Amino acid sequence: MSTASLTSAPTRPAPLDRVRPLGVEAAGIVFRNPIVLASGTAGYGHELEEVIDLDAIGGLASKAVSVLPRKGAPALRVGEFAGGMINAVGLANPGMDAVRREHLGWMTAHHPGTPVLVNVIGFAIEEFAEVIAHLEELPGHAGYELNVSCPNTKAGGIEFGADPAALEAVVSSARAATRRPLFVKLSPALGPALVPAAQRSVDAGADGLTLVNTMPGLVIDVSRRRPRLGFGSGGVSGPALLPVGVLATWRVSRALPTVPVCGLGGVSTAEDALQYVLAGASLVGVGTAALRDPRAPERIVRDLTQWCAREGVTDLTSLRGTLTWPT
Repeated sequence: MSTASLTSAPTRPAPLDRVRPLGVEAAGIVFRNPIVLASGTAGYGHELEEVIDLDAIGGLASKAVSVLPRKGAPALRVGEFAGGMINAVGLANPGMDAVRREHLGWMTAHHPGTPVLVNVIGFAIEEFAEVIAHLEELPGHAGYELNVSCPNTKAGGIEFGADPAALEAVVSSARAATRRPLFVKLSPALGPALVPAAQRSVDAGADGLTLVNTMPGLVIDVSRRRPRLGFGSGGVSGPALLPVGVLATWRVSRALPTVPVCGLGGVSTAEDALQYVLAGASLVGVGTAALRDPRAPERIVRDLTQWCAREGVTDLTSLRGTLTWPT
């Protein structure tokens, strides 16, 4: 890693004391509010310029970036059902060369006050650090989000997050490649292993956690007697995922109270976002709701502001992790 990569610093928004009551600092990054567009739903930012006010949200996690371009899964890639959405996009992306050349600098140039976490994927342990090293010298992006739900092709396809040794290796090698903050995105399918995986991620160098990724599921087209998606199974998101994500956030935040968490899954209203905050989240991701209604993230921010005014809350972060558990 070059000296330039070690000294480059992300562009910071306004000081935290100027963005209350919704302003939050997580892993050293200042966000004007906690609402972050979820990876896979926000492109690299410029795709949403005409549909979302990117100066109104807190930040965004970019579309995935891999070493090589990926065409992704066959159509159909996305399907709706009563509880939300199921998708198998297959982590399609143009690869790190194209992202570096054509995509990553746009948000910095046009919306410098909206922090970007670059979502990084890999299919071997070394690929995560390779992507980061390739992007590290570019100015502007605030940090990285490691999607460890990818299959480790060198270990029979087991997800990195489900293999303690592989997870530790991915995070520690990524940590060695950057001084920018690292968030690790974990799957709810880890079940009882979720908290140990979160702890292992932090011990290996993660600054924050994103909870949760989509939940594996299957939707069947009964008239064709075939899966709705071209790939077959997919990841479930939307309202059905809300209680899963809130519980995961609460469990991990209780075990790691000083570690910032981006709570993600099923958020479509300010009340949903508040559930995550009360469970321990510093940031709240919005994904499927923004696909259905691009005005949803701005509405959530506005409704959170109004809720704070109505309830006399001058600092939303004061509510973080204040859930009272039944006795």
